[in-house]
Amino acid sequence: MREGEPLSFSHNVKDELCRQKIKNACCQRAEIAAFLQTIGIVNIKGNNNISIKFHTENAAIARRIYELIKSLYDIVPELTVYRNERFQKAHGYTLTVTDSADATHIMRDTGVLYDDAQANNILNYNIDQDVVKKRCCKKSYLRAAFLGIGSITDPEKDYHLELVAGDETYARSLVELIHHFGINAKYIERKNSYVIYLKESEQIIRFLNIIRATNSLLEIENVKVYKDMRNNINRLVNCETANLTKTVDAAWRQVSDIQYIKDTVGLNILPQQLKQLAQLRMEYTEASLKELGEMLDPPLSKSGVNHRLKKIEQLAEDLKARKGAVQNDTRKG
Repeated sequence: MREGEPLSFSHNVKDELCRQKIKNACCQRAEIAAFLQTIGIVNIKGNNNISIKFHTENAAIARRIYELIKSLYDIVPELTVYRNERFQKAHGYTLTVTDSADATHIMRDTGVLYDDAQANNILNYNIDQDVVKKRCCKKSYLRAAFLGIGSITDPEKDYHLELVAGDETYARSLVELIHHFGINAKYIERKNSYVIYLKESEQIIRFLNIIRATNSLLEIENVKVYKDMRNNINRLVNCETANLTKTVDAAWRQVSDIQYIKDTVGLNILPQQLKQLAQLRMEYTEASLKELGEMLDPPLSKSGVNHRLKKIEQLAEDLKARKGAVQNDTRKG
């Protein structure tokens, strides 16, 4: 994000999440595990030289990672701040744990690193189930995962939340964790990445509730209510417009039929009841069937008016057919 630009909805959600205080050590460990598996960079040289690095352009996330590692492990990461002039972006932040023993301890404790049968260090691309054994830890893991690789579209524009993983094994593991809460997350491959996504407003609201982004989910609900209201109004207006158009078209056809009868055989050919209605229709071209019925003496229901107008229409059609038949006979003669 360039300096001076308005903060995105995603940024606001992450800022809210970073203000959530985590007191339980198990949940702190789950968040650190998520940060390691989303924005962590692990450097392994042999079995005894390991370092870890976290990179983010969000100051609140950098501060959260720093505080979590310091609180849980009493380790102080090295913080580097830089400015990306090439892409005209604001400051970036890198936190590094260079001491191999400290880095190894953090990674093993969070289940990100384990030994194989030959005692070699192996990175775990699945979410360690011991780390997310408790429901509170599952929520904490998802919160940090969203902070690391998540984004959400402004609900004014669309409903879309996604997390972009670099590895398919990890993407599947993350989807399974989200499914645990009854949320139907899916993933697709996109440009060598794996995108876990939610597209329904209710699913997104539930996810935000799980990770405790309360203010943000309330904002989405408010937008949703406004959109639903606006859509309902538009549907009503469209329906009224369609009905009005239908009424106007029908009135135009009725006037046209009456005028044809008048021009060909005259209205006196009509029975008195039909003649009275025909004259009212010619005089009040924009009146509804109900209004026409109220003008008649005696008054007539809407269905009764419609029935009489159908008779007038049929008479006009008969006259047109008769005229057409006469013209055909004339041509033949």
